[in-house]
Amino acid sequence: MDRLLVLDARGELTTGHVRLVADSVGVSLRTVWRWLAAARTEGRTGARQRERFTVTPQLHARLVLWCGNAAAVHRELLAEARAATATDDDAGKAVPVAVPSLATLHRAIRRDLNPGQRAALAGGERARRGHDVHLRRPRQWRNACWEGDHKHVPVEVDLHGELVCPWVTWFIDCAHDAVTGVAITPHTPSRDAILAALRTAIARDEPDGPYGPIGGLPGLVRIDRGKDFLSRTVASALGAFAVPVHDLPAYTPHLKGTVENLNRSAEQMLFASLPRYTHAPTASVRRRDRAKDDTAPLTFTAFVQLLLDWVHWWNTEHTSPALASRTPLQAWLEDPTPIEDPKSGQLWAFTMEDDGTARTLTRSGVYWRGRYYVGDWMQGLADDGIKVRVRYLPHHAHEIEVVDAVTGTHLGAAHLSDAATTEQRAAVRRTRSAEQRRLKKALAAADRLRTERFAAVTTARTPELLPTLTAAEAAEELAAADSRDLRALALPGLIPHAPLPDGWVLPRHPAITSPDPTGTDQVDPTPPA
Repeated sequence: MDRLLVLDARGELTTGHVRLVADSVGVSLRTVWRWLAAARTEGRTGARQRERFTVTPQLHARLVLWCGNAAAVHRELLAEARAATATDDDAGKAVPVAVPSLATLHRAIRRDLNPGQRAALAGGERARRGHDVHLRRPRQWRNACWEGDHKHVPVEVDLHGELVCPWVTWFIDCAHDAVTGVAITPHTPSRDAILAALRTAIARDEPDGPYGPIGGLPGLVRIDRGKDFLSRTVASALGAFAVPVHDLPAYTPHLKGTVENLNRSAEQMLFASLPRYTHAPTASVRRRDRAKDDTAPLTFTAFVQLLLDWVHWWNTEHTSPALASRTPLQAWLEDPTPIEDPKSGQLWAFTMEDDGTARTLTRSGVYWRGRYYVGDWMQGLADDGIKVRVRYLPHHAHEIEVVDAVTGTHLGAAHLSDAATTEQRAAVRRTRSAEQRRLKKALAAADRLRTERFAAVTTARTPELLPTLTAAEAAEELAAADSRDLRALALPGLIPHAPLPDGWVLPRHPAITSPDPTGTDQVDPTPPA
């Protein structure tokens, strides 16, 4: 139609032009002439828009308020319309307020709001993101970019008699989906787990290990905005090798899709088949009681071995259509991109924290954080004024690395000189667990005492407090509490006095009479009342 209007404005429009357009779109010649007349008079080139009910910003706000409940919004509109009509009747002006039907409101919502906006009415931003379309990054070369993340494993394993859910920290090469390094902790990971995983990811000195020849220095590391990943230690460790770190915005897992796919694949391929998997489906609608599960759990050591075996299988046997049905190791080896390896000794030095203080090597060893550390290489070096510096992994206080404070030469490892035995550490853990259970039991008892129960109400009134104690029970409880307080103030370990020596003189009693000429005081045998 635009072309016909241009020809009509220039005076060049002919019936041949109109007939050509009519034959092309499959309509009659008269229809095209009618379209031209509507374009000249009404200024429209399409079908006439019907007046219909639309979702305005005010109506959208009501839908958000009612979490997408269109029926509740419709009832609210009807109530407002009745109130407005009654007000107009009182003023003598009966003007009905038009309210669409519920079906019309539903059609307007489906027509004016897309599926993502409709999902956001009830589920918020998290539900809306489920309808977004994400772009795919172009596939690059090996070590061009790594992605790192933590994964909370939904499997209960046995660690010293307690059930824990481990955490996995790993890095993956985005070009060939090859896992470069893994570190497993039985608790929430911190800087030490990241540094350990980073060290295994960069090192390539174990060709027969779970990662094979995969490794080297990456060109970029992409992580989420976690406090542990953005810590000064990790930034300095990667910055020493001139590796930039791109911290992604929070709650944007689609921006690091490679490692998120690894997390999902590990759960579906490995974790779901392990005993005591916490996300396993159940035949009951109730949530599974983990305390009643009698399945024998894996030990932490066995779980770590299974995970490392799965990583080796992922790198060497698992094929992917995105890699042309090749394994990540095959795709890695066929990539001709050169690999950069750090110099010998630099890897351990830059992936550990520096104490920053020069210390003297004495006969007792190296004094650090209130304790002495010794190593077999220290023999013959003590009392010579040698200044050293300490490098360590966070939370690993049992072992440190010692370097020369002047030259920076690595001297060797040092261990805690008076470390506790395995039995002593187990006893300490048992004592701590017992104290924790005792405190938990006391807090539960206090919660039961603080709980006040009220009677159910059927009308809008203040509920009545249910009498759970009688007066006698309350008095008995208060008396017991007072006795407990007195027992707490008592000294259970008090030692009785020994008998007085013969040479000591007893103190004078206030009822003593005047001194006796014989030199001894006479005491009244009947003391005063």
